[in-house]
This record gives sequence, C-alpha cells and structure tokens, in this order.
Amino acid sequence: MIPPPADSAASLTPHENSVLKKAPTHTPDPAENNSRRDFILRAAALGLTGATGLAAETVAMTPARPKPPILFHAGHQHDHSADTLKALAAFGVKHICSGQLEAKMDAWSIDALTRLRRHVESFGIKLDTVPLPLSSREISKVELPEILLAKDPERERAIENICTMIRHAGAVGIPMVKYNLTFIGVVRTDRTIGRGGASRSSFDYAAAKQDPPITAAGPISEAIYWDRIEYFLKRVVPVAEEARVKIALHPQDPAMPATGWRSVHTVLGSVAGLQRFVETVPSAYHGLNFCQGSVAEMLTHPREQIDDVIRYFGQRGKIFNVHFRNIRGGYLNFQETFPDEGDMDMPRALRTYREVGYTGMIMPDHVPQIAGDPQGHKAFAFCFGYIQSLLQQLHAET
Repeated sequence: MIPPPADSAASLTPHENSVLKKAPTHTPDPAENNSRRDFILRAAALGLTGATGLAAETVAMTPARPKPPILFHAGHQHDHSADTLKALAAFGVKHICSGQLEAKMDAWSIDALTRLRRHVESFGIKLDTVPLPLSSREISKVELPEILLAKDPERERAIENICTMIRHAGAVGIPMVKYNLTFIGVVRTDRTIGRGGASRSSFDYAAAKQDPPITAAGPISEAIYWDRIEYFLKRVVPVAEEARVKIALHPQDPAMPATGWRSVHTVLGSVAGLQRFVETVPSAYHGLNFCQGSVAEMLTHPREQIDDVIRYFGQRGKIFNVHFRNIRGGYLNFQETFPDEGDMDMPRALRTYREVGYTGMIMPDHVPQIAGDPQGHKAFAFCFGYIQSLLQQLHAET
C-alpha cells in the first residue's frame, strides 16, 4: 500500500470525509518457514559461521505470495451502433454499457431489451450494463425529474417504471444498470488547451458563474437531498435484489463546496457522501459506477489519495463499474486529460483494482478534443489502446 502524505488528513476539504477510513491492508503470514527461520536467526545471533548466508538463502527460498487474479476487463459506454461494435471487436473490447435508451417503456420491454442484447452479442461482445433514464443532465433537462423533485403522484409512477426496467433487465440477462441522482448536472467552465493543442474540459470554481442562481428544484438542503435519495433507494434496491441486477450510481461531477451550488447542497460529491450513500440501504446489489475522474475531483491531492478511496469502496464490494479517467488538479480546479498525462498514477490505480478483487469493466470516459476528430473516435481509440496495454502489462506481472 502506498500511504498518503503525513498531512493528508489535514488536507482533506470540509466537503470530504474528515479521515478516510482505511480498508484492511495485506499482512504477510509470519508462520511461513517458521522453524527454519528461527534456527537461522538464533544462529546469526550467536555468531555461528554461515548464518548470514543461510539467512539470504532462506529469503531466496521463501516462495513469493501469489498475486490476486485479474478479474476485470476493458469496457465501453455511450454507443452500441454496428460501426462502433465492429471497431470494439477489432480492439479486443468484449464488454459494453449500451448507449442511452429512451425513457418510454417500449424501449424497456422484454422484447426490446432482448433485441438489444442479441444485437450486441452478434459482434462477440457482452452487454454488461444499460443506463437508466436518469442521466447526468441538469434537473430541468433530465428524463425523469419528478423523482428528485418529489412531485407526486408522478414520482410514484416514475419509480415504478424504473423498477419495471430493472426487472426486465434481469429477465433478459443484463446484470447491471447505471444512473445518476443530480440536480445541477455536470458543471464546467471555459475549456483549456492541453497536449498538442487538445481542448480539455475544465472547471475553475473561482471563475464559475451560478447562473441562474437557483435550479427549478428550489433550495435543496442536505436533509432534503438525503430524504429523496433514501426514498428512491428504499423502493428500488429490493427490486434490484429480487431481479439480481446491480444498480450503480455515478457520483456528482464535479464536487462543490459545502455551501452548495445554485442552492443545492451536492451530497453525492464527496467521499463522505458516497460512504453514506452505499450504507443507506445495505445490499450487494447497491453500489457505485466509480468514476475515478469524478472522485479525483473531490480530493486535494488525487495522486496520493485515490488508491485508498479505491480500497475503501473496493474491499466492501461497492465498485460495480470504473470510468478510468485522469485529471490534472483536484478539488474545485481541474482539467480532464488523456489517461497517460494526468496527475494520477493510472498503472498503480489498476493494480489497486486488482488488489481489491474488482470484477467489472475498465472503460474510457471523457476525452480531450483533438483536431480532425469531432466525434472523439480517435481520442477514444487512444484510450482503449492505453487500457489494453496496461492490462497486458498487468497480466505479465503474475
């Protein structure tokens, strides 16, 4: 385990957990070759001839502890068109999350989901996840705003539709759905220029404008936000358990100060908030769409802190999917980068996912915009190559 700096607890913002709870770390077994080692150490203490050589020999003879198996794989999101699936098959990417489906129930019928699954599988690819119509859009633009607005009886109908979608996903063999619960959407400021002139999505709180100063939801305190989250989870998690479908929440992107943003206290934008979220309704089917980039945006020193956050949620089985995104900067001021040029050590992060036994997809997320690539296809191809090369290296480290 690579420890955080000595003052890392002091560097956590008020919007993070005051002290990140450390997951248990691996401890070598002292009983290995115990009797032989005791003899050698006693011999060395008595100054017996050859004891030092015997000690070195024992270290060499002690078998290396086997590394955990690699249970994750490259994945994709956003699109399931034939052209995209052909490219993914060529890249060796065999698992995806589909593109966004319509909120209409016709798109979520058993027949429609079966056709979608068979379409994906016809390219030799597995449909691991579908996104619920609870995207990262701002509350006035999201597909089912009534759920967070607590507008009844519309909220009841919308939640029942979500439950039906989950049941149907399970019925056709789709093991996971992902979703967001955000009022403010994804907030960014002016783009910045990165490597080779690439245009980076960026956020600088000091330059950001809260315009308009309040969302259509009105003022949302922490208590109100948590009440609406808990209402949703208590209805939906039991259905997910019954259907054997994991439900994976994406964190708030980006983190905001404790004072909030546009009169919303963004409770899902801190490590402490995510800790509370996964514990609200305990279930093996309730967890996170762990966006590494969004979590890094919650931290003051992402390079030093991200691995312990991965350990906290990973060792509790709460990481269901990984958005493998890097940034430069951190809390309240960052730029999104290609995975190889940001502040986080991505090979080390991948080893940490291995350490905690993570079993899902490692997928690109947001990418910088480059010249001649309006749809981001070249940028995403670079990210897939980067992920596949890290996986190949990791397999060689057994």
